[in-house]
Amino acid sequence: MKKTIFLTLSIVYLVISQPLFSQSYSSTQIDSIVNKAMSVMPNAGIAVAVVKDNKIVHMKGYGVSSANNNQKVDENTLFAIASNSKAFTTTALGMLVDEGKLNWLDKVVDYIPEFKMYDPYVTENFNIQDLLTHRSGLGLGAGDLMFFPDGSDFTVKDVLNSFQYQKPVSAFRTKYDYDNLLYVVAGEVVARVSGMPWAEFVETRIMKPLGMQKSVGVYQRLKDKSNVAFPHATENGKLKQLKHYTKNDESLGAAGGIYASVNDLSKWLIMNLNNGAYGKDDEKQLISKKNHAELWKPHTNIGFNVVPEPPYKTHFNAYGLGWRLNDKAGYVVVEHTGGLPGMLSRTILIPELKLGIVVLTNTDSGGYGFWTVPNTIMDAYLGVEKKDWITEVSDRLQKNNTESDSITKAVWETVANAKSNHVNNSNFVGTYKDNWFGNIKIFEKDNKLWFTSLRSPKLTGKMHFYQANTFAIKWDYQDMPADALAMFTLDENGKAIAIKMKGISPNIDFSYDFQDLDLRRVGE
Repeated sequence: MKKTIFLTLSIVYLVISQPLFSQSYSSTQIDSIVNKAMSVMPNAGIAVAVVKDNKIVHMKGYGVSSANNNQKVDENTLFAIASNSKAFTTTALGMLVDEGKLNWLDKVVDYIPEFKMYDPYVTENFNIQDLLTHRSGLGLGAGDLMFFPDGSDFTVKDVLNSFQYQKPVSAFRTKYDYDNLLYVVAGEVVARVSGMPWAEFVETRIMKPLGMQKSVGVYQRLKDKSNVAFPHATENGKLKQLKHYTKNDESLGAAGGIYASVNDLSKWLIMNLNNGAYGKDDEKQLISKKNHAELWKPHTNIGFNVVPEPPYKTHFNAYGLGWRLNDKAGYVVVEHTGGLPGMLSRTILIPELKLGIVVLTNTDSGGYGFWTVPNTIMDAYLGVEKKDWITEVSDRLQKNNTESDSITKAVWETVANAKSNHVNNSNFVGTYKDNWFGNIKIFEKDNKLWFTSLRSPKLTGKMHFYQANTFAIKWDYQDMPADALAMFTLDENGKAIAIKMKGISPNIDFSYDFQDLDLRRVGE
């Protein structure tokens, strides 16, 4: 009797412990998902790869790499993977730890003596993992304006010099705020310890062994550009092809410079799912199992739910080293996203299922693809109830865009109706300096005020009187919505002595951190 009850309970346990809706998606089904996502609104191209149990179960390109010439996307088309590059940087550091050339908790100043944070204690105690875990105390995207938009002349040296002038928003190691610049510093650690530039290290020590034959650390290193996806924006419902985002200093790529294809990235996914092992029968080890596990260990808490909500019932969200971590439907999920003007990407790994998904897109509206496609595929493998992600994300983005457009429209309507006859342009003309961003100039042309950054020339635009001592700036650069407000502080004689700024659109990308500038007049 007891044996029968035990056997019955065992069977019940086995049944209920399996996903109720478990299935995999066939290539035909994935084709259908992608085509639906691309039909929601203009979208240039998408590339998708799915790996399961060390095998590629789907790999395909859709749409075009260029709206100007209609070249088709295939599995070898190279896309900017942006912040998905961060995991390559942390893997590079893990390899150097394996070789005994550094330790995770070594102080940054031991390798970069000129590294200096906003506080002496923080500088002295800032370790290698602090560079990688978004817990520095600085705000979201702090200092990113040095590289957004592209075309500036800032270098790694400037990055290293910038942190001492940036103001923290939280105590050191207490709060998650995503950053990019500290990954640039991590890339510099790789360069100084290994003796080769970050991009060269990633290409020769990671990509080459894995057989990622066409991928590169940064766009400038591409020798063959015959199959590279161009970024696109949408303008009045139509695709507008943009220029490639480029960096004047290759070392800056450690935060987000890699160009790769889904074919190449499938090999990267399989290596990670095998805990650093690769090659025939996994006989080689790129990074030790121990240090690979360190990348997937929660280092910074993002959020925790005691009573999680369906369908995923997620309890924790955390950041590891170059990877974001959470639990979905009882499985640990390791993932990351990436974004540059006109390029969006997402990588998902579910180690227990030996499942990897990567989606690359080349349109700013690719949120329909880079988010909805991998979610739909992932849900099938997790066995959660089917959900129409395409409709949900479409509705959400449309609502956000409508709200953002209404706020932006109101600003420019105020500008159109503003009376600026009392404004004396000469009171605002001059040179202003921020300690980490450098000098900007306010000058007069055709009786209008203009703003230009001396180090980031794409940040040039006409200034329109808004109200009081505030002007709205319409940048010449319009690849991303980044128009800004400039709020002047005046002295007792009505002469401008300082400027504070902020973005106009609520949907402005966080890398346009105008709010972090503290511009002070330094000359006429």
